[in-house]
Amino acid sequence: MCRTLAAFPTTCLERAKEFKTRLGIFLHKSELGSDTGSVGKFEWGSKHSKERNFSEDVLGWKESFDLLLSSKHGVAAFHAFLKTEFSEENLEFWLACEEYKKIHSATKLASQAHRIFEEFICSEAPKEVNIDHETRELTRTNLQAATATCFDVAQGKTRTLMEKDSYPRFLKSPAYRDLAAQT
Repeated sequence: MCRTLAAFPTTCLERAKEFKTRLGIFLHKSELGSDTGSVGKFEWGSKHSKERNFSEDVLGWKESFDLLLSSKHGVAAFHAFLKTEFSEENLEFWLACEEYKKIHSATKLASQAHRIFEEFICSEAPKEVNIDHETRELTRTNLQAATATCFDVAQGKTRTLMEKDSYPRFLKSPAYRDLAAQT
């Protein structure tokens, strides 16, 4: 979905800037201090360990979309990339569904289901995801008895769309290539 920046609320633009900053942190190599004291060595060891895990994480993202989605840094980097394309709604919907599945209270399930539907599924929703009419109607029907699985079909379709469309573009993007080159 292509939208002009003027159509975005100020808070949305601020969030985009925040994600850009976060991604920028990942894009720059950590500068290791030259402190030779024991504290400096400890800090270097911690940074080195985190850097190695992050490097393994980044390389794993190319191996599978599941590894990307299971990594908090991967989700943040992918989200920042999607924001540059004005197409973050599918990932945000997928993440909302993942959080939704963790709810145990029937009352909270029902209220969250309606919130998610209004935000992502219904026609003209603020963050409408790209799903077919049948899936939209099936999801609407599922809301009548909200369960942890009422968004499964729609979530699966958006996940497939991201995996086949956005994910390959992310892996070819300069942002990902820069991250991978630093590993």
